[in-house]
Amino acid sequence: MKIENLNIRIVQESLVPRECRPAGWAALGTALSIEVPFRHLSCVSEKFVRGSRKAEGEWTVFDKRYWPGDTFADHLTFALRHEPLDLPLLVKILRGAPKDLITDYVGSAPSGQPNRRVWFLYEHLTGQTIDLPDAEQIAAIDLLDPKGYFTGQPVLSKRHRVRNNLLGVPGFCPVIRRTQRLEAFRAAGLDDQARQTIGRTGGHLVARAASFLLLADSRASFAIEGERPPRSRLERWGRAVMQAGRHPLTLDELLRLHAILIEDTRFIHAGLRPDGVFLGERDHTGDPMPEFIGARPEDLPPLMQKLIEASDRMRLDGIDPVLQATATAFGFVYIHPFQDGNGRVHRCIIHHVLAQRNFTPPGMVFPVSAVMLDRIDAYRKTLQLHTGPIMPFIDWRPTPDGNVMVLNETADLYGYFDCTESAEFLYECVQRTVNHDLPREIEYLRRHDEAIRKIMDIVEMPDNLAENLVLMILQNNGKLAKRRRQKEFEALADAEVSALEQIVQDAFEGFPENPVPVN
Repeated sequence: MKIENLNIRIVQESLVPRECRPAGWAALGTALSIEVPFRHLSCVSEKFVRGSRKAEGEWTVFDKRYWPGDTFADHLTFALRHEPLDLPLLVKILRGAPKDLITDYVGSAPSGQPNRRVWFLYEHLTGQTIDLPDAEQIAAIDLLDPKGYFTGQPVLSKRHRVRNNLLGVPGFCPVIRRTQRLEAFRAAGLDDQARQTIGRTGGHLVARAASFLLLADSRASFAIEGERPPRSRLERWGRAVMQAGRHPLTLDELLRLHAILIEDTRFIHAGLRPDGVFLGERDHTGDPMPEFIGARPEDLPPLMQKLIEASDRMRLDGIDPVLQATATAFGFVYIHPFQDGNGRVHRCIIHHVLAQRNFTPPGMVFPVSAVMLDRIDAYRKTLQLHTGPIMPFIDWRPTPDGNVMVLNETADLYGYFDCTESAEFLYECVQRTVNHDLPREIEYLRRHDEAIRKIMDIVEMPDNLAENLVLMILQNNGKLAKRRRQKEFEALADAEVSALEQIVQDAFEGFPENPVPVN
């Protein structure tokens, strides 16, 4: 098959650099009218390019010597050899291209490495079989290059002589590229650092720090959604988070978490939603103005089942826990399986995976939600890296009740995605909790206890009153506010107040900015 119109100037609203022609994924996707976002745009120049390739805006420009040719096979081989894997696009190509085109590509060089990879992926991901004999007994190859991608334990397909090392399964398969940042995060041994911090601290202090961090995470998780629930609801959700990792991650477990979160189901459907869901505003007539639309309700059962299978595979394969948490939790929130509460369950899944994989110390919750709230713009941007680009490819209409109905097939938009940037973001959140929040909370409690002990040496008072005194002094820059002095502490002499203020000032001298605890 010859690919036509290679002199086009615009590919998915992106202007092709001058004196260049689209190549690889961009050429294939355009020629086959593939309805998914093109994540990687490459073109070949008509001139020499210093260093063989260069970046120009959204495009990677290759030297003219890289021009692959004019056929489907030429550009598919170019993409597999020179570009990052665009799995969502490749899945659509394998589903949308005529079967004889794939058969001809594989049959033209059945022992070739790109050809065998395409052969395996076609049969593995589409469930269809190409009418070709099994590959000869030649050296097996990895499906993904472990130097370029984080990969699962390889499983040999004898038919193709390809070792399947994908992270996921057909229907739900994330991709995470190896980057310098992710390698640095993994090399830092953040789980060991957390254990060392815990190991240097007394058990009672650790238990209190864990309680405060859990409350901080629970509050932040609701605050991200714009809610300020009563203390009882916070504590109920906190107990659910503390159970993370104790039970296998199944659909029933996710439904249990959702039931804990959504206590009143009179207006919210319990379980997988039976209708559409969107995030965004409404116009003056009440019609949706969606920024994001979740998966179709009929696609939810298979998508959720495949998500769980993929997470299990990553766990059994020993994939880095933070990477597994990223792929599972972000995949969940993209699918958006519930009418409400998806964001909080998504963040609870992070805790589940980290606890199940023993990344977090026993009994401890890293307050990643608090970090996400503190970095809310970066968090939203990370989510939008996937949700934003897929929106133009979701055909929908408003329903009479002000909801949305998706009209086209969209399951692949949620089942296949690159979550490299999401993994970097989550690792940043974990790093801050380990290097900042956890030691800071422990140090705060240590200084707090020292101040309480010395306060009690001067004035006997109930523990809760002493704790309030410390907090009031800290919140007022080391001084007890006049109205507090005249109200709760009017029985204190001026000399006693001065002494108590000095105790708190000395206890927290040199403590980091804003000494009020994260809870």
